[in-house]
Amino acid sequence: MDITFNNGNEKFNYRACAMIINDGKILAMKDGSSPYFYLPGGRVKLGETAEAAVLRECKEELFAEPEIMRPLWLNQAFFTEDVSKIRFHEICIYFLMDISKTDILSRGDKFILSENGQEHSFEWLPFEKLEKEYFYPEFLKKDIFNLPDTFEIRTEIEENIIDEVKEWIHSV
Repeated sequence: MDITFNNGNEKFNYRACAMIINDGKILAMKDGSSPYFYLPGGRVKLGETAEAAVLRECKEELFAEPEIMRPLWLNQAFFTEDVSKIRFHEICIYFLMDISKTDILSRGDKFILSENGQEHSFEWLPFEKLEKEYFYPEFLKKDIFNLPDTFEIRTEIEENIIDEVKEWIHSV
C-alpha cells in the first residue's frame, strides 16, 4: 500500500526520487498525463524504506538498477498540481544515484519505456536549461548547481499559494 491519502481536494504523498546526473545533465521523465518533466521515482509503500522505494521505482520505470550514492534532501513541498488542481502536501527524499553499472547512458538523449502499459518519455536535460523547462520540482532549477555535501531538510511552498498554505497548516 502506497503511503498516500486524500482529503477532498487535498492529498498527502511520501515519495522517493532518483537524481540521475551525467555530464551536466539530469535524467527527467514525463508521461501522457503530465505536460511537465519530473524525476524518476514514486511513492514509498507502507513498511518500505525510502531507499528500497527509490531502487524499486528505478527498476520499474527505467528497467535498470542504479546504486544509491547518498541522500541529498528531504523536501517538504506544498503545491497545487498543474493538471488535477489537487493541493499536495508531499514529503520527498531525493537520492543521488550511480548509473555506472547500468545501460542507461547507452539509451541516448531521449528514450521511451513502458511501465504497466503507460509510456514514460525520458530525456537528459542540461542543468543550464532547466530554468526554461516545464520541470518540477522548482527548487532544483537552481539547487542542481550546488548539491549539498550533507543531507538537508528543506521546505518548498509554491509562491502563488504561500498564504493559502499558511491558512491550510493552521486550520489542521
